[in-house]
Amino acid sequence: MITPKLMNIIPPKGDYITFTDESHYTEKIKEWGLSAKKQFLYKDGRNQESVTIKGYEIYGKTEEYNTIIIEFNDGQLSCIHPAYLKEMQASSFKKTNITSYSNTNESVTNNQQQEEILEEQTVKTEKTTAPQVEKKIKQEKKPKIDLPEEKVRFSANVKQFALTWNNFNEENDEVVVLENVVIHQDSPIEIGHAWCSHSKTLKKHELTQGDTLEFDGKIIKKKLPKGKDVDEEFIVDVAVYYKVNNPSKVKKKLKVHLLFL
Repeated sequence: MITPKLMNIIPPKGDYITFTDESHYTEKIKEWGLSAKKQFLYKDGRNQESVTIKGYEIYGKTEEYNTIIIEFNDGQLSCIHPAYLKEMQASSFKKTNITSYSNTNESVTNNQQQEEILEEQTVKTEKTTAPQVEKKIKQEKKPKIDLPEEKVRFSANVKQFALTWNNFNEENDEVVVLENVVIHQDSPIEIGHAWCSHSKTLKKHELTQGDTLEFDGKIIKKKLPKGKDVDEEFIVDVAVYYKVNNPSKVKKKLKVHLLFL
């Protein structure tokens, strides 16, 4: 069977990670929220075809994200966000208009552009979440928040520093847990808690617990994974459901110390 021309093909940037064995495949499938099977449906609104998962790429400054590599029946390979492939498996799936995929024959080779495309897929997917995921969110009793798709201005306080497990390098990564997170726009949005990677950009500000920050960034719904075998000071005592990607233009408000003579 020939892959329909209407399908959007984004070839891998180069070499990608393949599965070492069946258990590795099962582990990754479970992590992506997919059923443990060999064939999946790829849909583009008019056509659909069975595809197989050949491997994955990792990206992000701390390599915390995955791009699935799928293979069509004619041997073509394409990248797709795990949540987007998961959504395609639902009978109610309707194609999301992702303008970044307008050129079906052009390979995405720029790392920053690739990250922006995949982040956009994530946001689009979350707004059209499959019924079973919506049910899970309701069970968590979290109020629904319409997250902005574009980069916005935030204010927040540093709650603590924490460690989160990274399945790719099999070690804990440093993260910053934020509280009192507010998105500043015409109608401010109170997020509550969020987390972000403790990047070089943040480290140069020498953050401490309780610091008040202002910064730009993009926010997505991604729960903070727990760390493994970490000290108590790096354990987070609240569930954190949102992540801020690539904080920039960071401003730290100076602490005022009152001296009484």
